[in-house]
Amino acid sequence: MMKCCNFEETIMKITFMKINISKIKKNIVSNPIYLFIIIILLSTAPSFAQKTNSSIIKKDNISQGKVTGLKYICVHVLELEKTLKLYREILGFKLAEAEVLHGPGLEGMLVMKLKSNDLTIGLSLTAPEFWDTVGPIGNTNHNHFMLKVDNITPIGDKLKKEGYALENENYARDKYTFFVGPNGEIIGLSAWD
Repeated sequence: MMKCCNFEETIMKITFMKINISKIKKNIVSNPIYLFIIIILLSTAPSFAQKTNSSIIKKDNISQGKVTGLKYICVHVLELEKTLKLYREILGFKLAEAEVLHGPGLEGMLVMKLKSNDLTIGLSLTAPEFWDTVGPIGNTNHNHFMLKVDNITPIGDKLKKEGYALENENYARDKYTFFVGPNGEIIGLSAWD
C-alpha cells in the first residue's frame, strides 16, 4: 500500500530539504506522487514565467537599448608586412576587399577586409602623409571592435552618467561613438543599419 501525504507537505519536502541523489531515486520509485509533482512543476513553471515577464522585458530592452551583434573588428596596422604574414599566412584569413577612405581624419586610409568563414576583420593602414594625424596607441584610431546596438541614445547616456568619456558627443544624431572600457579596450557603438 502506498503511503500518501498532502500536497503542501510534499512541495515543502522537495523545495526545502537537502536530498541526495540516492534518496531522490528511492522516493521516486517508491512513491510515484513525487514524480507526478516534479513533472507538473517542471511543465508549468517555465511557461508561466515566460508568459508573465516577456512583454515587460521586451518593452524595457527597447527603451534602454541593447547590443544586437558585432558590427566589425578593426586592427590599426603599424607594421604591414608582419600584420599580413600573421593574419593571412598563419591565421588563414583571405583578402575579401580593400578600399581607400576619404574624409577628415580618414583621407588616404587603406582598409583591407580579411575573411575567415563568417568572421571579417578590417586592417586599417593610414597613408604615410597623414601619419601625424594618428593619435597615440590606445586612442580610437587604433585597434577596436564595433558593436551593433538597437538604440544608442540610452546606452550613451548611461555611459556618460557612469563617467565614460565618449569620443563623439553627438552620438544620438550620428548613431555612433567610441569609448575606452575599464580594461583599456576600445569599444565602438553603432546604430547604423
